[in-house]
Amino acid sequence: ITALWSPTPASTPPPAKGYDPTDPKQNPLNPQGLKPCCACPQTKSARDDCFLKFDGSEAGEKCKALVQEHVACMRSLGFKL
Repeated sequence: ITALWSPTPASTPPPAKGYDPTDPKQNPLNPQGLKPCCACPQTKSARDDCFLKFDGSEAGEKCKALVQEHVACMRSLGFKL
């Protein structure tokens, strides 16, 4: 409780920064610093179109290859999926 009333705040170390795949300094595979929402637009669009084309019971199997391509693209940019 004395720390709450002391004139100088208790020094706490800054939180450790974890791996950030959008930071080019931490992730050389993503030199543009793309965020997951903007990475791999071609494979993302093809995957999304496939899921819109088929109903839920078919989409999982029919779109499997497109999902795998998108995951591979994201991983190639250093994103952990």
